[in-house]
Amino acid sequence: MRADAQRNYERLLEEARQAFIVHGTDVALEDIARHAGVGIGTLYRHFPDRYSLMNAVFTQELDSLSERAAELLDSEDPAAALTDWLRAVAVHSSAYRGLSAAIVEASETRMPACRTALHAAGGALLTRAQEAGAIRADATISDLLRLTYAFVLVAEKNPEEKGLYGRLMSLAVDGIRTHAPARTATAAV
Repeated sequence: MRADAQRNYERLLEEARQAFIVHGTDVALEDIARHAGVGIGTLYRHFPDRYSLMNAVFTQELDSLSERAAELLDSEDPAAALTDWLRAVAVHSSAYRGLSAAIVEASETRMPACRTALHAAGGALLTRAQEAGAIRADATISDLLRLTYAFVLVAEKNPEEKGLYGRLMSLAVDGIRTHAPARTATAAV
């Protein structure tokens, strides 16, 4: 890639990152191009659609989530490690308003690099937890990521309800663990 094309590419990524944080992932692509000091045609030469731009921006940032997953693989409690990682995914996606909705709505062919990185990192944690007998065998990393993104989306839509994401995640984690929840006498009635 020519030096000027490389600079344009990097400026577009940086402007997109900032725009996604401030305005959400549905920001006008024309605004990103304008703030990067290039025309919309230049943006489309590098990124044919919104999802390819999002994929490029978020792929760069997934390294930290992959590193966190690698650190957690040695945790004594594999179910807690998986939960901690899913919370890190939620924190990452909540920094970009609309990212969770975009990922949930995207088909399997959109944002493939992001999906591959997340599935590899989270899949290793899930497999370890399942092999330890801590997480149900029928849980998949795709399902857990969808739940995580759905919870982030609900929390984004209800900002006045503090702690909503944490409560929803706790309910989901209790549901995927292999042990039966403790039942009280009144709960059995």
